[in-house]
Amino acid sequence: MATHKYFHVLLRCLYVRSVSVLRQEGDLARTHEGEPGLPRGRTGLPAETVKAAQRERLLRAVIAAVARHGIHDVTVADIVRGARVSKGAFYEHFTGKEDCFLAATRAGGQMMADRVVAATKRLPAGASAEQVLRTGIAAFLGFLAAEPAFTRAFYIDMPAAGPRAVDRIEAAQHNFARLDQAWHAHARRSHPDWPAVPYEACLAVACATTELVRGAARHGKGKKAITGLEDTLVSLHLAVLAGQPWTAA
Repeated sequence: MATHKYFHVLLRCLYVRSVSVLRQEGDLARTHEGEPGLPRGRTGLPAETVKAAQRERLLRAVIAAVARHGIHDVTVADIVRGARVSKGAFYEHFTGKEDCFLAATRAGGQMMADRVVAATKRLPAGASAEQVLRTGIAAFLGFLAAEPAFTRAFYIDMPAAGPRAVDRIEAAQHNFARLDQAWHAHARRSHPDWPAVPYEACLAVACATTELVRGAARHGKGKKAITGLEDTLVSLHLAVLAGQPWTAA
């Protein structure tokens, strides 16, 4: 009886630890391993609801699986185990693990961009250009710090995931370059002394940002490795796009 109780407590501790680890990996890597599957049939959920839930589970599970095993070693079995769906259900949504991975990183990347835009829109109408810039960068880094599994998947595993994934990274860099371009054009209304810069300068800043984040994700420890880039990125943007002296510590 005592032995049975001991193992019950041990299993509970392992479960709590696994949940804690998953939470540390972020919401985009939360899995359902060890939990019941989705109810189906007359007493279950409508088919459309089940399919939507399956896709959401698979998108999170592939991020968690890639974070755990790496993009080359992860299998469809790893993904469906984390999602608690069948292989048949997986192939109803995706052609393979690469297709699933690219869908997950696309969804996460869109969420990241939306977070940046939403943060800047919450600023008062009279916010300075520098304040808008810092707020956007802080939101960007805050999202990455809160989603470490997604950050590693996007910045470390994506470049090794094949040509389609590399195209996705380049597309993301162009998206952020266009955000910088729009910010710069708006800022020059209040700062006519700021230089006119070509789009390539905005793209160069976006690419440099990618490499700095990739290095922090690969070699850094904890959230501070990501959020600690804030001053550097603000100064980088202002140096290249506003011609201001470097001020980062």
